[in-house]
Amino acid sequence: ENLKETTTRVLASLTPREERVLRMRFGIGMNTDHTLEEVGQQFSVTRERIRQIEAKALRKLKHPSRSRKLRSFLDQ
Repeated sequence: ENLKETTTRVLASLTPREERVLRMRFGIGMNTDHTLEEVGQQFSVTRERIRQIEAKALRKLKHPSRSRKLRSFLDQ
């Protein structure tokens, strides 16, 4: 399995909202990344709320059950 497939699978383990926020913020599968303000406008919430959603999603990704799948790519 390659990095793209693994990333897609790991992101899919988040809530749909968390996945979309991370994809937009980091430009995953998009032409460019987006600011907190731009993402907030898409979801009709504040920049601060997007920052909170992003932080929670990143915390989830750092959990060993998810990070182990991606960490193997760092060792290559």
